[in-house]
Order: sequence, then structure tokens, then C-alpha cells
Amino acid sequence: MTIDFKPEERTLLVLLGPTGVGKTAVSLALARHFNAPVVSSDSRQLFRELPIGTAAPTAQELAVAPHYFIGTHSVTDSYSAGQYEADAIRLLEDELFPTHPVVILSGGSMMYIDAVCKGLDDIPTIDESIRAYWQEQLAVKGLGFLQDELLRLDPGHYHTVDLQNYKRVMHALEVCTQTGRPYSELRTGKSKQRSFHIKKIGLNRPRPELYDRINRRVDLMIEEGLIDEARAVYPLRHLNSLNTVGYKELFEYFDGNWPLDFAIDMIKQDSRRYAKRQLTWFNRDPEIEWMHPDAFRL
Repeated sequence: MTIDFKPEERTLLVLLGPTGVGKTAVSLALARHFNAPVVSSDSRQLFRELPIGTAAPTAQELAVAPHYFIGTHSVTDSYSAGQYEADAIRLLEDELFPTHPVVILSGGSMMYIDAVCKGLDDIPTIDESIRAYWQEQLAVKGLGFLQDELLRLDPGHYHTVDLQNYKRVMHALEVCTQTGRPYSELRTGKSKQRSFHIKKIGLNRPRPELYDRINRRVDLMIEEGLIDEARAVYPLRHLNSLNTVGYKELFEYFDGNWPLDFAIDMIKQDSRRYAKRQLTWFNRDPEIEWMHPDAFRL
């Protein structure tokens, strides 16, 4: 496949795909070809304490081109997709596009990609006390209670949200509590206008091939020290930033709930499930041009 567009335009080349598909190698090839910086759209590679479990680019890879939003925050920092939108757009407009006709946005976090390409609704940052309250309600009373509360506070959203997705149910309740308004009233669904052209390239592989790569990558992470990395942040396990595949499973091992082999198998299984959810999300977007990473040509 040939990447075809006029490089004199202000073009954001969006490289996306499921976890483990091989985005880093292609993004580096694009960076070399276009002499372009790389903006990460991975919501967990932000955190400097998690380089192994998030498959963050190595020092050698980072040296190929300027990278942004890699290891810039701590897991103890509160950081949302809305904040990422503001920071990324400011970076693109004020620093990168004035000197680079092409910028690469690379990653697989669906909300972060949408934040840059479409914009997010103006949802306020949630107070930690409110987030902690609803986390406690989930732990003590269960998902059914949260579902009932959402029906009471926002029946419109209750009838459209995936009620089995506790994160989405909880987020809606957090917003209702924070603003005193139904979450559905704050969602416009309208895309914001951007001052640059956007071209989306999706990377994918046949399912067995992708799943085999994911399984092998987890084994490599374990060899590289993922267990020690997870143990170092274990005292902070209550943080939302650590409700992440690769860490939450090892926390169960540290707690004595799971044997290590089972925890590793669960990391592989949860990674495969995450890849499936990513592809389901991405496949709704008709603007994405799909290709196999091995077929990539410039």
C-alpha cells in the first residue's frame, strides 16, 4: 500500500489498530520518511512507571523521531481524555504544524484518537471524592445498584449505554453527580472542526496471527520484568490509571488470589479481548483505510 497525499498540506496521519498489531514499527518508518514527529494516542504509555506493560517505545525507538505523550505523567496524576484533547491540539497547532507539514498520531486508545480527530463533549473533570464514592458503591452494592441509580438519574442514557460495561455506567453516574445534570444532556455527538487534514490508516492482521502476537508479547513482557514493574506500583493499585491489563491481573497474584501461571494466562486473554473491543470500535469508522502491516509501502 502507498501512502498518497500532498505533504505540503497540514496533515495528521493517524496510525491506529489493535494492541500488538505492530503500530510502533510502521510509525517509525513513517517518521523517517516524512521527517515527522510522532504524537502518541496511547492512554497508558503516558505513565512513566509502566513502560514494559504498555509496550512503550524503547530509548532506541524514541531516538528515531521526536515523540510526545510518552512517559510524561505519573500514575498518580489525574489525566482525562478531555485534557489530552486540549494538550494535543495545542501541541499540534502551536508547535508541530508550524514546522512540520506532516505529523503522525499513533496508538490504539479509542477515546484519545477521537479526542484529536473529532473532539469530545465538554465533560468536566471528575472530583476524586466523587469517583471514590461510586467505586465504593460498586464494590459494596454491585453493578445492579449502579444500573438502578443511572435509571433514576438519567433514564435516557440508561436505555442506550451498555449496562454490563461498569466503567461506562460509573462514568455517567460520576458526571451526573459532578454536574447535577443528566449525562445525556451533555453529550452532543457533534464533531469539532479541525484546521488540518486527517488521514486514517488502520493496521490489522488475521485473528489467529494477531492473537499469537499478543500471546508472545505477553511472554516477552514477563521476561523483561513486568512482574517487578507491577510490584513497584502495587501499593497504588486503587488508582484508575492502574486498572489496566497486565497490572490488574498481577495484582490478583500478589493478593494470593491467583497462581502466577493463571494470572499470565489472564493477561493474554484480557489483551485479546481488548483487541477485539478496539476493532469493534474502529470498524464503525468508514474513514479508516485498512492494511496488513507487512503490506506497508511508502
